[in-house]
Amino acid sequence: MSEKLPSNQPQPIVKIGHYTLGQTLGVGTFGKVKIGEHVLTKHKVAVKILNRQKIKSLDVVGKIRREIQNLKLFRHPHIIKLYQVISTPTDIFMIMEYVSGGELFDYIVKHGKLKEYEARRFFQQIISGVDYCLSNMMMDGEFLRTSCGSPNYAAPEVISGKLYAGPEVDIWSCGVILYALLCGTLPFDDEHVPTLFRKIKSGIFPIPEYLNKSVISLLCHMLQVDPMRRATIEDIKKHEWFQKDLPSYLFPSPVEQDSSVIDIDAVNEVCEKFNVKEPEVHSALLGGDPHDQLAIAYHLIIDNKRIADEAAKAELKDFYVASSPPPVAFSPNDANSSPLRPHPERIAPYRERQGSQGSTTQAPTQGNRGTPVKRAKWHLGIRSQSKPNDIMNEVYRAMKALNFEWKIINSYSVRVRHKNILTDRYSKMSLQLYQVDYKSYLLDFKSLSSEETEDIGRDPTLPPPQATGHHTMEFFEMCAALITQLAR
Repeated sequence: MSEKLPSNQPQPIVKIGHYTLGQTLGVGTFGKVKIGEHVLTKHKVAVKILNRQKIKSLDVVGKIRREIQNLKLFRHPHIIKLYQVISTPTDIFMIMEYVSGGELFDYIVKHGKLKEYEARRFFQQIISGVDYCLSNMMMDGEFLRTSCGSPNYAAPEVISGKLYAGPEVDIWSCGVILYALLCGTLPFDDEHVPTLFRKIKSGIFPIPEYLNKSVISLLCHMLQVDPMRRATIEDIKKHEWFQKDLPSYLFPSPVEQDSSVIDIDAVNEVCEKFNVKEPEVHSALLGGDPHDQLAIAYHLIIDNKRIADEAAKAELKDFYVASSPPPVAFSPNDANSSPLRPHPERIAPYRERQGSQGSTTQAPTQGNRGTPVKRAKWHLGIRSQSKPNDIMNEVYRAMKALNFEWKIINSYSVRVRHKNILTDRYSKMSLQLYQVDYKSYLLDFKSLSSEETEDIGRDPTLPPPQATGHHTMEFFEMCAALITQLAR
């Protein structure tokens, strides 16, 4: 007679690639989603498991292929990332970003209708993601007929089987989501599908009295039955209700989207976990191989840093926003209390957060205007999340290797010069380490060729001299040499 295994017997560990699989998060038509953990970094991922036989029988192979191709290209703070695809003879494993908050629908069911500011925040994030997808993926002149997803969110032209271009049906679905966020119910709902379709085609939906006129106008514009009269993404982005408290990072200009900055801490963590050298990690990041384990681990670490706390949203805003410094007055003591200064062009949210935590600032009075604040200039620099002292140590190491000469102004400010052996002239610049937010720093490069060094002893009534071309080029050459040396 065989003995029964005890009920508390540990379950066998299921492993796929570098990931161990845990409990099931959800089950869908094509497969299931399990929580996973990277064996070395210990970061959680969501593993979508698709059964090959099932997706073949449901004739959705093409749909799955397109989903994988698109997700590989997407890099947006509010779109789930796809890190890796692992194929076996029986299943396809999609290793994806894990988000612990659950589905938006469940959130609405749990909390009911949201406060207007909260609904606006979610809606702004959704529109940002949709705009990103449409801007990067849609082909001009490509018409579709596919009907997929819940019929409650489907546009009239979709359920009618008409041709559509894509963006206009997404706008309709976003309008349905906005209504659900604000009202806690769907604008078009009925258990009887033909009746549901009639409601959708009519475009008539109840408008609660508590909604303000501004958001009602937006909803009515988005839920227009005629797709030619329906709101566009640009209409939504310009709408007064949408514009209120809109975070700048959601719609950055192309020049502001800089994903080329390598996180030194993340690189070091990959080196430690995989027992490799820094050049190997840099090669993996530049190689573009989607299956490279070093690159996958790096991006996993980066994304988990972002998810770690709510401050990541402010961090993105700090990196994307480029505007003049806000008119905040600091006392002289504040200015000298720490040589590590906040960066003037990227620190508005950080200052606000500090102010809300107890520090106070005195607004300038009519009688004490002082000198008008000049708009900060654009500066060349590199960013890091390493400790400030570690950053400066690396800077000194690099300058020594390049035979630069320097004068220390304070712990985080240095004046540097380098002699050009051909012209026998010095090129000069200053390095200043700024604090971007509570854990990120910017090493700023500033040319001194025609500013501080030539201002000394100059007649103040004369206009400042213009920087000559060779000064500018020598400054950029110094910057390039230092950046290259720091990357080694």
